[in-house]
Amino acid sequence: MAETKPISIAASRRIDEPQIARTPPVNFEAEQQLLGALLANNKAYDRVVEFLLPTHFADDRHGRIFEAIGQLITRGMVANPVTLKTRFEQDQSLTEIGGAQYLARLASSVVAVVNAVDYAKLILDLHMRRELIAVGGDIVNDAYAVEDDITAREQMEAAEQKLFELASTGQQEGGFKEFRHALGAAIDMAEQAYKRDSHVTGVTTGLDDLDKKLGGMHPSDLLVLAGRPSMGKTALATKMAFSAALSYKERIAEDGSREVVEGAKVAFFSLEMSAEQLATRLLSEVTEIPSDKIRRGEVRGEDFPRFVEAAQQLHRLPLYIDDTPALSISALRTRARRLARTTGLGLIVIDYLQLLTLPSNMRSENRVQEISAITRGLKAIAKELNVPVLALSQLSRAVEQREDKHPQLSDLRESGTIEQDADVVMFVFREEYYHARAEPARREAEDEKKYNDRYEAWQQRGQEIHNVAEVIIGKQRHGPIGTVRLFFDGAYTKFDNLAGGDRFQDEDGG
Repeated sequence: MAETKPISIAASRRIDEPQIARTPPVNFEAEQQLLGALLANNKAYDRVVEFLLPTHFADDRHGRIFEAIGQLITRGMVANPVTLKTRFEQDQSLTEIGGAQYLARLASSVVAVVNAVDYAKLILDLHMRRELIAVGGDIVNDAYAVEDDITAREQMEAAEQKLFELASTGQQEGGFKEFRHALGAAIDMAEQAYKRDSHVTGVTTGLDDLDKKLGGMHPSDLLVLAGRPSMGKTALATKMAFSAALSYKERIAEDGSREVVEGAKVAFFSLEMSAEQLATRLLSEVTEIPSDKIRRGEVRGEDFPRFVEAAQQLHRLPLYIDDTPALSISALRTRARRLARTTGLGLIVIDYLQLLTLPSNMRSENRVQEISAITRGLKAIAKELNVPVLALSQLSRAVEQREDKHPQLSDLRESGTIEQDADVVMFVFREEYYHARAEPARREAEDEKKYNDRYEAWQQRGQEIHNVAEVIIGKQRHGPIGTVRLFFDGAYTKFDNLAGGDRFQDEDGG
């Protein structure tokens, strides 16, 4: 029996199949009616100018008329066939369709000024359809043009970016709001925070004292969590992501839509660790079994019930992990949008931003410029999706050269724009890490008593800072800076609230 080969869709088409000629969707009558309405009543211009542009008209001449009407109205002048006449006397294309007489016909043939907004919306819709046809053509042509420096995946990301930009065309999200409406929204936000168990306005971090300082992680904010290696950046970010997902609650609103009450659905982009390693960390934190023992399989039989219980708890979490290495900022944006569209999204965590890349056409030999572009992109994603973005960052080695190892804003690695673009900059610091590596040695010609006193003081300090970590808030647009002290258990790489003691160190009275 002869082997049957699969036939592709493209190959199955007949090459002599007749091509149907199609014209792009246009409606010149709607354009004429809109222009006529504007000439008859200039007040209608204010209702359409917020979303309609001259480039949205299918007839370029109509677009120029619309632009000229707007210029006159903006200057406080009346826009009518008489005032526009001199502007178009030298316009050959307008002369061909009747010149000033054409303007007069537009003004006199209008049916109803009240329909101006409907005409404008129709013009915008047809413009978007024509642009959609153009984008589709570009996608096909780009796919046929095989280029070594642009991969198919990058072409797909660029196509999705074009589609998103097109979908944003004509959106009327801006404009003035009366103060009473803004005040009402602020009061509603405070009321929601009061009703929440965590009493925060943003997404909870799971750490009470940090929530008090930040008020939670707020939508559209870019938060940067920085630190030197082994300080616990990933462990702290994992704790915050886990807590946000664990506290996620939603309710059905009066209109039938789903409304988030607390917590968030979390997208965790792990560019350094695999999804399995991240899951092992979470298992270790929940079960309080050291992660190295979990990896080596050194788990006692009596521990398995805890494993089962932890697995059931983690299985229900709205936590999504992407461990693609060297992910580009455009791919991150695409995947975050897709998750927001399909399941919902309330928090993005990135470990860590220096491992993100730019598309090949945006790369530069200057790494500082690249990091600047990445942080601007992350801030744009936060605003676009209206979610907090928590990005981890490395610190420069300058910290190691100082006597005082506490990190500063100037230690942010490779780019000052990280500080500029971020709404919140936090540093995680564990003095115990450095203290344990600075055990006093006996100095030359030092007597026994002095050495013992120094050694005893070193041991005393070690007891004071044992299992203590600091989160230093170096910048916060919406609140105070200062230091929050946390509990850290190195055996499980686990952060938690610190019981008792001096947990806060304010630097500005906040």
